[in-house]
Amino acid sequence: MLNKSKAFSGFSVDHLEKAKAFYSNTLGLTIRDNPMGVLELHLLGNNPLIIYPKSNHSPATYTVLNFPVANIEETVDALTAKGVTFLSYTGDLQTNERGIHNAEGQLKGPKIAWFTDPAGNILSILEE
Repeated sequence: MLNKSKAFSGFSVDHLEKAKAFYSNTLGLTIRDNPMGVLELHLLGNNPLIIYPKSNHSPATYTVLNFPVANIEETVDALTAKGVTFLSYTGDLQTNERGIHNAEGQLKGPKIAWFTDPAGNILSILEE
């Protein structure tokens, strides 16, 4: 029934203009204003993701968006220079002083680093 639908995803923020500035200026992504009062985040190879305002927004407690990158250290440095602060974790997902989790000897998976958008939603970069 829905196998031919061009599905898309979205998440909420508390302030559209702050989100627009962060996603376009800080992260360098293509953002378009949608006539329905939402933002369209255009990602390579995907349908647009929508970012919509919500007056009682609560930040997601999980990662809402993941960005594969070729070199995580270079990307962490570039985003840090633009004012992005990476999250710090201990335990199974322990991160180093730069906020990078290296899965060697721990849980299997790629090198990954988490940060938040201005609304507190969690995003990540992960090394391909």
